Amino acid sequence: MGPPVLAAAPDGGWGWLVALAVFLEAGLIFGVIRSFGVFFVEFLGHFGELAGRVSWVTSITIAILLFASPVGTSLSTQYGARPVVMAGGFLSGLGLLLASFATSLTHLYLSIGLLSGFGGALVFAPSVATLARYFKRRRALATAVAFSGPGLCSLAFSPLFQFLVDSYGWRGGLMIVAGMTFHLMACGALLRPLALTEDLALAPAPQRSWLAKLSSLFGLALLSSWPFLTFAVSGLLMNLGYLVPFAHLVPHAREMGFDEYQAACLMSMTGATDLCGRLVAGWLDARRAFRLLHTLTLWTLLTGITLLLVPFGHTYPTLMAIDLCYGFLAGAVVPLKFSCLVEIVGTGRILEATGLVHLLESFGALAGPPLSGFLRDVTGSYTVSFIASGTFLIVGGLVLFTVPNFCSCSTTSPPKQSGDPEDAGNLTRHNGDHPCDGKT
Repeated sequence: MGPPVLAAAPDGGWGWLVALAVFLEAGLIFGVIRSFGVFFVEFLGHFGELAGRVSWVTSITIAILLFASPVGTSLSTQYGARPVVMAGGFLSGLGLLLASFATSLTHLYLSIGLLSGFGGALVFAPSVATLARYFKRRRALATAVAFSGPGLCSLAFSPLFQFLVDSYGWRGGLMIVAGMTFHLMACGALLRPLALTEDLALAPAPQRSWLAKLSSLFGLALLSSWPFLTFAVSGLLMNLGYLVPFAHLVPHAREMGFDEYQAACLMSMTGATDLCGRLVAGWLDARRAFRLLHTLTLWTLLTGITLLLVPFGHTYPTLMAIDLCYGFLAGAVVPLKFSCLVEIVGTGRILEATGLVHLLESFGALAGPPLSGFLRDVTGSYTVSFIASGTFLIVGGLVLFTVPNFCSCSTTSPPKQSGDPEDAGNLTRHNGDHPCDGKT
């Protein structure tokens, strides 16, 4: 017997435990990735490879995590989020465990990059989609709280990983991190299924071929929706610049003449202000002062501007101030993006939409840091790299202006849930519970 059908999202209750699960998942996936620089240094010394080759371990992990997200969401549509996320947690931990026995970089590419990255894809996208179904009015706040995991965990993981490496070596450290990652399976167990009346409207057309079945399973009809497609392209452009500071801010600071401790402190402070930014963004949206899409656009543009200012941080206090602004603004972008996606496609299609958005964003995540490194090699400094990354974010923010009814204070209703691809492009306005609509 399935779960009871609810007329609307409960906006709380068990949803806060789902938010806790996503918080821990985000920390154990992205918090580990952000703090992996400790192992990066160990890999350089042990394998004697160039930094560029070692850096592909992290790049492949992020790219696979995003690129394979449609697989996770389609499996969740078929079997439910709980078993899929638990299986993904097992694969993520297994990949790190196998990496502790690595004898070459290829072994790390396959174990951490491919296996752990694919496990992360099975965990994150279905979990975020499940969280979105539990909230409506408080969705941005719940998402911000859940997505604060990476910022908080990165503050703790960097010194913890260094302690593990110093005490047990990089192989022993990876084994312990793998044990931590296996807790993703417990997080997946908290994802209780939730049935909404909106799901009853999902009446797919008769499937006449395997191609039609595949399109329905992966939600490919969304690609004919102009609002969705515009939003996804904007996300791709944002990702081309969003990840650059995490890869190249520390090397840039070292080239500016600051010592390794000052450079490392920049990333620690980014994690702290990232956490604050995510919580403040959720709090602002809970107050309903502005339309969600407008808030995302503003924060994206401001994030791009801060990256343009990085080359002008000639003194350490100035660079630190710019870094604090970047962390605060960039931290809010991710939870706001997921909340806006629900506003555009509706909770009934959030699983497929999340997977497709991650798929498109994976190209930006994979190309952004290498492109930034290429520009540095060509020009001899990171100045053009940060200008380019800031420009990508600004262009991504400007693309959001082309979302239908962007200039309207009212929200947009999601595409019709008839299973007809043509309906996926139809958007109509409705009066939401928002100050711009004349309601108090």
